[in-house]
Amino acid sequence: MIPTGEIDLLEDTWAREVPHAQFTRLRTEDPVHWHEVPGHHDGFYAVTRHADVKAISRESELWSTELGSFMIRDQSPDSLETLRLVLLGMDAPRHSRYRSLVSAGFTPRVVRRLAARIAERATALVDTAVVPGRDMDFVSEVAAWLPIQTICEMVGVPAGDERLIFDWSNRMAGGQDPELSAGKHDSDLAAAEIYAYCDALAAERREHPREDILSTLVHAEVDGDRLTPDEVNMFFVLLCVAGNETTRNLLSATLLALIEHPAARAELAAAPRDETLWTSATEEFLRWGGSIHNFRRTATRDTVLRGRRIAAGQKVVTYYTSANRDETAFTDPFTFDIRRAPNDHVTFGGGGPHFCLGAGLARTQIKALVRELLTHHPEVTLTGEVRRLRSDFINGIKHLPVRFG
Repeated sequence: MIPTGEIDLLEDTWAREVPHAQFTRLRTEDPVHWHEVPGHHDGFYAVTRHADVKAISRESELWSTELGSFMIRDQSPDSLETLRLVLLGMDAPRHSRYRSLVSAGFTPRVVRRLAARIAERATALVDTAVVPGRDMDFVSEVAAWLPIQTICEMVGVPAGDERLIFDWSNRMAGGQDPELSAGKHDSDLAAAEIYAYCDALAAERREHPREDILSTLVHAEVDGDRLTPDEVNMFFVLLCVAGNETTRNLLSATLLALIEHPAARAELAAAPRDETLWTSATEEFLRWGGSIHNFRRTATRDTVLRGRRIAAGQKVVTYYTSANRDETAFTDPFTFDIRRAPNDHVTFGGGGPHFCLGAGLARTQIKALVRELLTHHPEVTLTGEVRRLRSDFINGIKHLPVRFG
């Protein structure tokens, strides 16, 4: 076993780099590693192998999100109650009942119907934002806008209010990063602002429903009861914030990977209509630069994992980033292979009830935007330092300075 203190998977590490070297060592030497959290009375087990991540994801009766949330840090009682209103923080059967309220908006059929609209948006965005020879920040000028426009329209946010959602999203998701948030108070203030915004929008939808997800939520019933305002708020935040933040980071990580692998970029640029190639490439984009580091769960009873005795109430953190580079699950996992097949990545979760609701939507947006970029601007270079988000949960890129040729 690797001694405690030699491994650091907390937020300062992620601000500097993706800790692939640490994960490689853990998978080999200590795949269920006890990780302490400085300043906190309790630590967690870091689970790094692909097979274990998938098994824990699917055994929701043994591994709960409701007992202690999906975040590494233990929460205050009030915060924990709030997080239990989010789909990510629910266990079955409650999770299944609430997920069913919005799942109809993300079915393959619905996503196929949205594909043309997404492609139009991608074309317009590239036409207006990408100027050959101009230095730009790809994150704020391109990657942020396709996902936020798409999810806001689906949920029912009025056109023109996307920048409000963008600001609230940054402050909430960037709560550990001093560039994006002034700390917990600022994140809490952003949450209060987005709740007030949602309350006003929900009140309007109660009187005048439309064909959008928010209208579905305010008129929905679970076990005969309408959703409370707090429940509607938490759905709204999950869809608007998670629905744009994760895809934004996937797009940024994808462009960085293509800059670093020019042969793959040229191959894709030369074959814009090769759907087989673009489908396998999109899966490799997802494996290579997943937007969520990990997901925490709490043991509901005493158990054993790879010889480690884990007591009821202790937490395990499954690392998707590590599982996606597991040598036992992928051939040459550190090779960026746009023709990789099969590709059993866990970027959308390892299966089970918490598998990402918007997986199909994310795939469609990534393929549309990257194809549009490479079709019209196949030459792109990095012009400055890539700056990463300080977060122990979100694998984010804050700034990606580039120049398209």
